[in-house]
Amino acid sequence: MPRKRKLLAQLSALQSNSSFPPFDALGNLNTMPDGDSSPKSSKYFAIEKKNSSQLEADFFNQPCISLAKSFLGQILVRKLPDGRELWGRIVETEAYLGGEDEASHSKGGKQTQRNAAMFMKPGTLYVYQIYGIYFCVNVSSQGEGAAVLLRSLEPLQGLDAMRELRSASRKGPTKPLKDWQLCNGPSKLCQAFGIDKAFDQRDLTQDAAIWMVPGHDLPGEQDVVTTTRIGIGNRGEWAQKPLRFYLRGNKFVSVVDKKTEREMAAMGHFSCS
Repeated sequence: MPRKRKLLAQLSALQSNSSFPPFDALGNLNTMPDGDSSPKSSKYFAIEKKNSSQLEADFFNQPCISLAKSFLGQILVRKLPDGRELWGRIVETEAYLGGEDEASHSKGGKQTQRNAAMFMKPGTLYVYQIYGIYFCVNVSSQGEGAAVLLRSLEPLQGLDAMRELRSASRKGPTKPLKDWQLCNGPSKLCQAFGIDKAFDQRDLTQDAAIWMVPGHDLPGEQDVVTTTRIGIGNRGEWAQKPLRFYLRGNKFVSVVDKKTEREMAAMGHFSCS
C-alpha cells in the first residue's frame, strides 16, 4: 500500500530530523514567534513524548513528606479539550499526613465519600472545593489518608490559555494578570489549569488530560525552604508543624517566609541573598 508506506516514511523523517528540537523537561516551551505557546507538533510525537517521559507509579509511591519535597521542580502537564497543553513547574507544596494530622481532611483515619481519593493508590488526585467556589488539588502518597497539596506553579507553557481560564473565573473588568500571578496559590493554579471536581480520583500515571514529567535541574536541599502550612487555623501543634516546602528565591511562590529563611541561613543551610 503506497499511501501507508508514504505516511510511515514521513513519520520516520519527522522523528529523525535533526532540526526538530529534542524533548527535555521543559519541552523547549514550543514557543512560536507570535507568542502562542500552544503545542504545534504532530499528534504522533505528542503521544510518544508523554509515554516516554511522564512520572510513573514508583515516583508517587513514597512517604508524604518525601513526596512533597520530591514534587518541587517537577512539571505538571494539563492537556485541554482543544489540544493545547499547559505546563507548570511545581514550586510550593504542603504535606497532609492523615491519621494524627489534625489539619488533614482524613484526620483520625476517617474515610468519607469526599476524601476517598486520599486513601487510594499513590498518584491519585484528590480535588476538593473551598468556600463553595474554588478548587484545590492534592496527590495521594504512601500512608493511609496522606496526600500532598500543590500550592504554586511556575508557568512554563500555555500562559495565554491560563490567562483565559483565570479571567473566566474572575468577576467584572479586571487587569491582565502578570505571569507570577497566574498560579501562585492552590486555587489559582486550579483555575489556570482548568482543574475542577471532575478530576477527583484520577490517576496521574494513566490519565490522558493531566500528568507529570520530570523537571530539569532539580533543586537540592539548600534550595528548599521548610516552614509551616498556610490557612490551618486552630489545629493546635499541627498549625506549627513544618510541612510546607517551597523553592527559595522563586517569585511564583504564594507566601514567602522571610523569618524562616533568615534562620535557615544562620544555621548554614544556605547563604542570605
